[in-house]
Amino acid sequence: MEKTQLIDTIASRENLIRVLDNLKEGIIAHDMDRRIFFFNTEAERITGYKRHEVIGRDCHEVFDSPFCGEHCSFRQDRTIMADHFAYPLNIIAKDGTPRRIEMSITMMQDENGQYVGVLAVINDQTEIFKLKQRTCELTRFANIIGRNAKMQTVFQLISDVAGYDFPVHITGETGTGKELVANAIHNESRRAGAPFVPINCGALPEGLIESELFGHVKGAFSGAIRDKKGRFELADGGTLFLDEVAELAKPLQVKLLRFLQEGKFEKVGGEKTISVNVRVISATNKDLKKQIRKGRFREDLFYRLNVIPIHIPPVRERRSDIPLLIEYFLEKFCRENGHEAPRISQDAMALMMDYRWPGNVRQIQNAVQFAIVRSNGRVIGPQHLPLELRQAGSPAPRRGPSRKLTPEMVAAALKQTAGNKARAAKNLGVGRATLYRFLADHPELTAANRT
Repeated sequence: MEKTQLIDTIASRENLIRVLDNLKEGIIAHDMDRRIFFFNTEAERITGYKRHEVIGRDCHEVFDSPFCGEHCSFRQDRTIMADHFAYPLNIIAKDGTPRRIEMSITMMQDENGQYVGVLAVINDQTEIFKLKQRTCELTRFANIIGRNAKMQTVFQLISDVAGYDFPVHITGETGTGKELVANAIHNESRRAGAPFVPINCGALPEGLIESELFGHVKGAFSGAIRDKKGRFELADGGTLFLDEVAELAKPLQVKLLRFLQEGKFEKVGGEKTISVNVRVISATNKDLKKQIRKGRFREDLFYRLNVIPIHIPPVRERRSDIPLLIEYFLEKFCRENGHEAPRISQDAMALMMDYRWPGNVRQIQNAVQFAIVRSNGRVIGPQHLPLELRQAGSPAPRRGPSRKLTPEMVAAALKQTAGNKARAAKNLGVGRATLYRFLADHPELTAANRT
């Protein structure tokens, strides 16, 4: 068979369909009216929809909403189209199963360069994501750092809930990254192309928070010289993040409850009822159940907000993540400032591992910035760390005789634990920082242990 005949044979409609049906990527194509005209076998497997259920139908109707989420260029309010773009997406298959996919969108053009449709290539990453979680290989997800099992649970919850519009309530101590998790849920969802609007409910005076949330009309109060959109309107189509929601006054809790029930509200001083499509994510570092018992928070609002609870563990409960966080911030800050990342010494790392980090991830970030400046690009030692870390690492005064380390004692402990310094310190009855300082003064012990 001649080459031209072979090309014609392969390019025939039947054989082209056969080729595309054997790809490991899902292929979905629709015209400029969003009518699906191609849907291969892998797309069927990933989405759960059969070809005969989707061909000739509007993709928004088939999937009950834009399949591409807020990235969709074919919504009524979207006119700008890019020739090609790609992004991760969480979808819900026909049977309700959440799936994580990588989507690549390409605009199709005719011989005159006019757009005629869209080609979407979808790659199922669900099993790869789960496998990385099971083997603890997933150390970073949506700009959140962590290998600890508790953080892997947080990653899974973010991925699972992203495909739904249910309210999420995030709890965790100050500095654990509640807004980062809320932003990750938004970016992993179909709302990713729409606004993510945060507001700290405890940072504004009670007299201003209602206007900030719901907006006001001109003349509603002194200084209201024009109509103003509130955060709910600004977040239309996207996500509103209510940080420190426990600080909301009771009257505002009632108004928020009504919105969660009906999706409607009125501006301050206004009579017109406004409807918006907003997902609400809330967060607090307080125990809302205690606040309910004290009469400070409405129980019915709590159950409306706490549909999907996510708890972020403090750093002291995931100490194995501390080196990951330090490395991440070292590389990030030095890259941003055009410097080479300095190395951190063993004894400095020991101090940071032993510290309780009451300010959590935010405090680690600050400590790394401080150490970069103090070390001036050299190896970061204990002397370059913030004072509170150095003081916490100093031996605490204790009653009775303190145990004095000797080279013989340390050598025996290291031999007994096969060089495991953390276990050796425990057997010796001292902190890891103390052992690291001793080893720094006696390098021959470390060298002998390697042989």
